Amino acid sequence: MGQIIFHAKDLANLWRIGNDNTLYATLSRYVKKGLLFRAHKGLYAIKPIDQIDPIMLGIKALRRFAYASTETALARSGIIQQEMHEITLVSDISKRFSIGSHRYRCRKLNDQYLHNIIGIIAKNGYKIATMPRAIADMLYFNKNAHFDAKNSIDWKQVKIIQKQVYDSSK
Repeated sequence: MGQIIFHAKDLANLWRIGNDNTLYATLSRYVKKGLLFRAHKGLYAIKPIDQIDPIMLGIKALRRFAYASTETALARSGIIQQEMHEITLVSDISKRFSIGSHRYRCRKLNDQYLHNIIGIIAKNGYKIATMPRAIADMLYFNKNAHFDAKNSIDWKQVKIIQKQVYDSSK
């Protein structure tokens, strides 16, 4: 199916296991044999955690609609040049968590804005904000945000996205 990360309940459905004790005993055996790798509580992978894209891992762990944005997307596009110690995601909850050596920060965005997919693209099996959308998101969360490469920003495009995403409810 092309998937490499699974929740325990997904595996129960695939394997048609209805009993939780049977499921967790099976998962435990598969992990001991090296057939599965435990990534996080209730989250398993067919590859070692260090071989999985950390953004995909974080989004799968949330188990809800989410996309990479703000600092993570801006660091990837060179707009923020400091070293990032957390992967930033946007979803309908505010949460901090770790998986292996990866630290995550999930920022809560109201559903009316979160599900507006303008400026969000699919890449490597997950969703990530384009540079203008990530800047618009960042300014939504922090109107005084600092950007290192201000001259590389298409402010006209940022304003268009802000209007389309954040002014659409008015």
